This record gives sequence, structure tokens and C-alpha cells, in this order.
Amino acid sequence: MDRIQCIISYDGTNFSGYQIQPNGRTVQAEVEKALTRMHKGLPIRVIASGRTDARVHAVGQVIHFDTSLNIPIQNWRQAFNALLPEDIRVKEVKRASNEFHARYDVVEKEYRYFILNTENEDVFLRNYTYHVRQPLDMKAMSEACDYLEGTHDFTSFCAANTSVKDKTRTLYDVSCFQEDGKVVFVFKGSGFLYNMVRILVGTLIEVGKGKRPPLNMKRVIDLQDRGAAGKTAPPQGLYLWNVNYEKRLEN
Repeated sequence: MDRIQCIISYDGTNFSGYQIQPNGRTVQAEVEKALTRMHKGLPIRVIASGRTDARVHAVGQVIHFDTSLNIPIQNWRQAFNALLPEDIRVKEVKRASNEFHARYDVVEKEYRYFILNTENEDVFLRNYTYHVRQPLDMKAMSEACDYLEGTHDFTSFCAANTSVKDKTRTLYDVSCFQEDGKVVFVFKGSGFLYNMVRILVGTLIEVGKGKRPPLNMKRVIDLQDRGAAGKTAPPQGLYLWNVNYEKRLEN
């Protein structure tokens, strides 16, 4: 048996999320369906770096699975994509060691969140950005981002209904920039809690609108209270951008 590692991208608009569920179209179900067809009906289980919610997109999701097929590695991508729906694409395929694990071996994940910060909405971007009409203060939001970096208890930025007890995570880099009428937030960290990025973005937007000062981010962290943070930003602006398995080089 060979272990295959793939980087996949998907448009989350018409998915109920990544993980298989009883009712709803999911990325995992579509991927496993394609692999099962390749394996003549033999069910193939796929492991991902993590799940994404309904309408959340991925540019660099990583999966692995085991196979007995004797297909040259350079032919895997084309064969796989031929059986996948158009809103999922395999970008890269390689053989991995049998010890590799797409979830447990993650060193760093990067998420990006896209805000369309223009007066008018764009019908063609409605499924891929969150429209915020009011101008956002980039300097204030950049300052607020600095308070989020490091190792903290992120209870305030986690959905209240989560069952995870240890809410300490490390964010290596948090930043924002403007590009083509959009504000882009970048979050790189060791791991993320349920809805963490979307709650962080919702709170940073309030900073950008002048509803709270940048320093307030530190207070929100210290309070460890979901009620102290802002609203959860909607899912369609969120992208799983990259998953890193290499040892992180410290600056």
C-alpha cells in the first residue's frame, strides 16, 4: 500500500462543509466517491488537515489516503480530477511516507479572510467575500493584529458551544493589507479553534469601524469571554490558504 498526499482546492459555496454528514453535500464525500470509483468500488477513507464549515473555501487543503493502485505519480492528478466535480480540484499529488498524517503532522496553518470594502456590492463576489460598505481604518486594524500574535488563551474568540477544553493556541503572524478594493486578513498559527478566525475578523472589523480601540484586543483576550469579542464574520470570505508540514523557522 502506498500513502498518497494531495493538495486540493475547492469552492465551498455549494458544500455543507468538508466533513461527511448525513444530510448535505460535502467535500469529503465527493473526494471519497471519486477514489472509490478509481478503486473499482473499494471504499477509500481520506484524512484531511482539518475540516472547513459550510461555504468556506480552500486553496491549499491537504489530504492523504492509502492505495494499492499502481498508477505513476505523474498521472494521479489528471485521473483524480476527471472523476471530481468542477468545484473541487486536485492541485498536487505526491507519495508520502507511511508515517505521514495530514492532520496530526501539521506544523502551521494559514487562513485568509477577504472583505470587499467598497460602496457598492459586487454580485460576482458575493460568494467569495464579505461586503463591508463603511471604510475601514487599516492602521488601527494592523495595530490590533499585533496584539493577537503569540501564545494566548483564545476562549473569547471561540464559538461558545465547542467541546474543546484547552483553548490555548499560538498565532505566529496576524496581518492585514489592501488589494483591489479588498481588505485581506492573514492568520498563521499552530492551530485554530471553532469559528476562531471568523470571530477574530468580526472583532477586527469593529476596530476598523472605530467601534473599539486596537488595545481592546488585548483586553478581550484577557477576559476569556466570548461575549467580549465581536460578531462572527460570515463564512464565504474565509479561505484555508496553506498547510505547512515543515519545521517552522523562527525569525
